[in-house]
Amino acid sequence: MKFDIRYSNHPEDSKHYDTATLRKHYLIEKVFVADEIALTYSHQDRIIAGGAMPVSGDLVLGTTKELATDYFLERREMGVINIGGDGVIVLDGVEYAVGHKEGMYIGLGTKEIVFRSNDGANPAKFYINSCPAHKAYPTVHITKDRANHVAMGDAANLNKRVINQFVHPAVCQSCQLSMGMTELDPTSSWNTMPCHTHERRMEVYMYFDLKADNVVFHLMGTQEETRHIIMHNEQAVISPSWSIHSGVGTSNYTFIWGMCGENQTFTDMDHIGTLDLK
Repeated sequence: MKFDIRYSNHPEDSKHYDTATLRKHYLIEKVFVADEIALTYSHQDRIIAGGAMPVSGDLVLGTTKELATDYFLERREMGVINIGGDGVIVLDGVEYAVGHKEGMYIGLGTKEIVFRSNDGANPAKFYINSCPAHKAYPTVHITKDRANHVAMGDAANLNKRVINQFVHPAVCQSCQLSMGMTELDPTSSWNTMPCHTHERRMEVYMYFDLKADNVVFHLMGTQEETRHIIMHNEQAVISPSWSIHSGVGTSNYTFIWGMCGENQTFTDMDHIGTLDLK
């Protein structure tokens, strides 16, 4: 298992970062590595984000000295969404078939976690978010039909999209993790604008389904000091609670969002007027 550490910083610091430094602190460049579990531990609310991509055999999720636990979910919960081929997640000996764009909530106390692809030529790509937990809630297999669907935006404003809420109070219980997948209509490229912050929750975005030779401009920074990071297909970005959350692509795309922090109220946002950005 590859385990990268990212430390928190003050928003005043980010005003002075050049492009390379912004990318170093916030961009997760390699989410999926063949036959690896590649994870990034961020001190922004201690979220862990990354991917498991089993190609030639099973991948078993172990623990690390940074967690100081006997097993990975001894003090954590986890959300998983598969963006690749059909696969299987084995939890304490119980197998769950997890197809393309299906997910799972895995509760505190689950000891053995194994990731498997049905076909190594078309491997599963299990995208993972995990955060600290204080209570064990039931593990839930979340098909796309089971997710909560919210249609938003319109083609005229280039932000027509469907928000598929996977780990969300309307779907399953969790301690603090919220996670879902937003699919943009072919007419649209903004994932949200006007943009917003939520001081009570940080967020990680993972962009995928980008057409060839296209990118996403992920916007971050404060209202008065905006920045951007150019994202390629299947890359993720850490977005602190003080940062604006927004992005625009050169084509439509899909992204998975994961949040942890003080509450799970999805609509609890502090909106910022477009003309108030600098």
